[in-house]
Amino acid sequence: MGLTAVGLGSGLDINNIVKVLVDAEKAPKEASFNLREANVQSEISAIGSLKSALTTFQDSLEKLKDPDEFAKKTVSRNQTEYLSATADKDAVNGSYNVTVEQLAENQKIGSAGVSDVTAGIGTGKMSLDVNGESFSVDIEASDSMQDIMRKINDSEDNVGITATIVTDDTGSRLVMSSDKTGTENTITATATGDQAILDTFGATTELQPAKDAIVYIDGLKVTSADNTVDGAIQGVSLDLRKADLNETTKITIEDNTSDVKENIEAFVEAYNEMMTTVDSLGAYDAETKAAGPLQGDSLPRSIQSQMRGALGQLFDTSDGGKSLSMFGVSTDRYGKLQVDSDKLDDALKNQAIEVGELFSAEDTGLAFKLDGIVESYVQSGGIFEGRDDSLQGQLDRIKDDRLQLATRMTAYENRLYKQFNAMDLAVSQLNAQSADLQSRFDSLPGFTSKK
Repeated sequence: MGLTAVGLGSGLDINNIVKVLVDAEKAPKEASFNLREANVQSEISAIGSLKSALTTFQDSLEKLKDPDEFAKKTVSRNQTEYLSATADKDAVNGSYNVTVEQLAENQKIGSAGVSDVTAGIGTGKMSLDVNGESFSVDIEASDSMQDIMRKINDSEDNVGITATIVTDDTGSRLVMSSDKTGTENTITATATGDQAILDTFGATTELQPAKDAIVYIDGLKVTSADNTVDGAIQGVSLDLRKADLNETTKITIEDNTSDVKENIEAFVEAYNEMMTTVDSLGAYDAETKAAGPLQGDSLPRSIQSQMRGALGQLFDTSDGGKSLSMFGVSTDRYGKLQVDSDKLDDALKNQAIEVGELFSAEDTGLAFKLDGIVESYVQSGGIFEGRDDSLQGQLDRIKDDRLQLATRMTAYENRLYKQFNAMDLAVSQLNAQSADLQSRFDSLPGFTSKK
């Protein structure tokens, strides 16, 4: 900016004149920048909404791509106190009566008692064996029962024994427990060394015997080393909780159609929400004369075309293939999906394999086809990322244009001040000359100025 006190010679408000001229030059260009930026930001927001809708839809396809989801089983029990059960896809529908006679337990053995768990016991070695695997700990003269306990628990070679100290009325004992249940996981302890070591650890006492779990399945006896019984019933895992020969738990294995139905309904809902978003972003409302941010853009039309094309193949039964509508999923007159609940229930009950193949057949199933379409848009380096990069480039160019405009306007403002200051100086000089001439005329004899 030029002089701060301008217009003194001419009496003009030069500051305001320059401001008006600069604003008149700058305002249309700034308005253009603002409009361009608003349009780009609107498009960025629209692309974000579109990406979110497609990602949500893609999430709904994940379970439909997994054939195991269509073969899931559900397990029901007439009581829950004695066992729980799960079934995988290999389980056969049916019911089974299960009685738990005995739970599996781990073995516990104890040493002789000592009066002071912090005092050294003697010198020697203790060897411990579980189911044919063994390890040993060296006992030094200064090692107390607490030290020996820590050596057992911290041993890198420990084969599955946990040691602790239990104090009863006769003294403190080192109690060693097998980490695994079952009769095959019994502990054998052998001590060597001086007499104190032999007296304390040479002859251990069994505090709790190892036991196998015993259950009866429809009257057939099954023995298990632990309380999880796998494979006794094909595809079924039993987790035993409590034993009672007088109580029988009836478990029933059935097809889990409810989860599959929920997955299909979630897919339909996500598809419709996605297509509604696509429609709204590219639509034009004739009544309000309002256009969507992507109206006229090929992107929404491309998504609609590909989605409807993939679905259309599964509504065409001209080649004798399976149709979605055969299983209770159809399209309405607006191109949205709808579910016939009763028809879908019947299909999942009687044609679960066919429904599963329609969705989850690798590469050719509907879920895979739709996922591939969506992935081409949302993946790293995909269509959306390319569009985002392009839009960000436009914002960067608008920012550069604003900086260039600011530079030009500063130069323009300085030029105007220079011109107006020169004019102001010239007017000031002319006024001074005029005043001098007037003074000279006034001083001439016989000259009378007329005012």
